[in-house]
Amino acid sequence: MDSLERFATEKLARLDATGLKRTLATTSRASGAVVWHDGQRLISFSCNDYLNLSTHPDVIAAALGATQAYGVGAGASRAVTGNHPLYAALESRLAALKGTQDAVVFGSGYLANSGIIPALLGTADVAFVDALAHACIWAGAKRSGAKIITFAHNSTADLTNLLAAHRAQYRHALIATDTVFSMDGDLAPLDALADLAAAHDSWLLSDDAHGLGVVPRQPGAGRVQLQMGTLSKAIGGYGGYLCASANIIALIRNRASSFIYSTGLPPASIASAIAALDFIALNPAYAALPLAKAQQFTAALGLQPAQSPIVPVILGDARAALAASKMLQEHGFLVTAIRPPTVPYGTARLRCTFSAAHGDADIDRLAGLVADLLAKKS
Repeated sequence: MDSLERFATEKLARLDATGLKRTLATTSRASGAVVWHDGQRLISFSCNDYLNLSTHPDVIAAALGATQAYGVGAGASRAVTGNHPLYAALESRLAALKGTQDAVVFGSGYLANSGIIPALLGTADVAFVDALAHACIWAGAKRSGAKIITFAHNSTADLTNLLAAHRAQYRHALIATDTVFSMDGDLAPLDALADLAAAHDSWLLSDDAHGLGVVPRQPGAGRVQLQMGTLSKAIGGYGGYLCASANIIALIRNRASSFIYSTGLPPASIASAIAALDFIALNPAYAALPLAKAQQFTAALGLQPAQSPIVPVILGDARAALAASKMLQEHGFLVTAIRPPTVPYGTARLRCTFSAAHGDADIDRLAGLVADLLAKKS
């Protein structure tokens, strides 16, 4: 065994011993909330397709039509020949939705934040990042070379003190947060963050990956200069975006390496996103269902009302989370265990996500099983 093979084997053994080794299970998604997971039919409470639009006939038809018209791939980066005609329609639609002058679409949400932040910050600058911000925000901040200062999760008091202590030492400053936090489901205090950004000549970036289409627009959202998000959750497809002023978007198109050096998205992805946005605009009552379903679940458990379609059930130990996930699978539910490093050590959990297609009886049955889990834990 050579040194690389030995290194991989030892690392995997340590991960396995602590319940942190990951394996991939083949999962086929049907319409609604049903999946076939390693051959077993389950009701999934682990999917981010909150509106089930990835399987909606109108969205599929749009993707098929674009494929027939433009082919299966973009052929090059957008700066070369990959900027097919559908991009302009989607970007104008996103800008109008977010109330900004312009928008730019990336290959994914991760690519977006990995490119946006380094395009704006350098070694003379500072990024204030929420402690629970998504990994792509951290990746972008680290790539920028800027000083990174972590503020306590959703704590405007901590951020106020940190800005007062450090902002003046740097040329430019960015405050970065999720809008809806992907593992906890809570919301950022955007209005207060925008106040702090204005008071300290700082730029505010908010990642709305898990809010677009399913969480009501929050106070202060229109004051966020850098409104980033993804097309892979409620929109049901793939891609990421930034909505901002025309000058900021023009700068990003010129400076963001993850935009310049990535092949454009397939035309089907762009067309399906346009169709999904049209559907959401025409069906506000349907778009409100995932949050209502999550609140049905929290009410059944006696928890604080869910703020988004994401509800964490924190169990602490990674092996306990795996055992709980296995138990739920035996009862016909797919609720994946989320373990470090995705979440902090000691906070392994079941991450329950709710979609418009979840049946009330299934939600109540899941709540009953989770209640039993929590009773045994206490």
